[in-house]
Amino acid sequence: MGSRRRALIISVGVFLFTCGSLRNGVLAEEPSAAAMRIVADYRIDLAAFNLGTFRFTTILKGSNYEMRGEGHFSMLGGLLYDWRAITKNSGKVTNSGAEPAMYALSYGGGGESGQLRMSFDGGAVTQLSMTPKKTPNPKDIPITKEQLVGALDPMSAAFLLAHSDDSNGDLKVCEQRIPVFDGEWRFDLVLAPKRKVHIIKEAPTGYSGYAAVCQVRFKPISGYRSDDPNIKLTSPSDGIEVWL
Repeated sequence: MGSRRRALIISVGVFLFTCGSLRNGVLAEEPSAAAMRIVADYRIDLAAFNLGTFRFTTILKGSNYEMRGEGHFSMLGGLLYDWRAITKNSGKVTNSGAEPAMYALSYGGGGESGQLRMSFDGGAVTQLSMTPKKTPNPKDIPITKEQLVGALDPMSAAFLLAHSDDSNGDLKVCEQRIPVFDGEWRFDLVLAPKRKVHIIKEAPTGYSGYAAVCQVRFKPISGYRSDDPNIKLTSPSDGIEVWL
């Protein structure tokens, strides 16, 4: 598994795991007068294979947020690959959505390791550092400054505006397009209505009611080669969904 493909699992997967259904995770909340801490554990499966686990910890304090994710990915007990990653970010939630301030990713495994850090200001990327440094490919579709204005890091993209007064589930909340920049690729995650699901509370702190299930489609914008095989990897996205 190449480094770009592994980074792609993080950048797209981080969004899906942080805002998607908690059917395969454990949610714990520790509310206080000053802050709320949310911990969610996820198991990532592909067909009959378990690819790994991810734990997300989110701290909300007023309008400010901090998120940290720790993942371990492997295949066949680590015989094919064994890879670990830590990702974190911070920012604030405004009336128009998330406004990130910082995003960082570090990963290692299979003889490879790397780090990425981005800074934001005023809704735009202001600084980017990457180790090892990526040599620009002349075949890459150029990323413009305009495309980075309003773009979110993969974790901040999880703060979806999905307010509705419809207690029976409002599929209109799925009509969203989220601009994302993961440090290499600029892409959109396009949500569309799919179906409604009635959820029955299984724990005292669980949710009971209807969920709007949204289909998620990955749409590349720039920073990639048109013949990149990883684009084909993400194209058949009909099975990707988010529960709101």
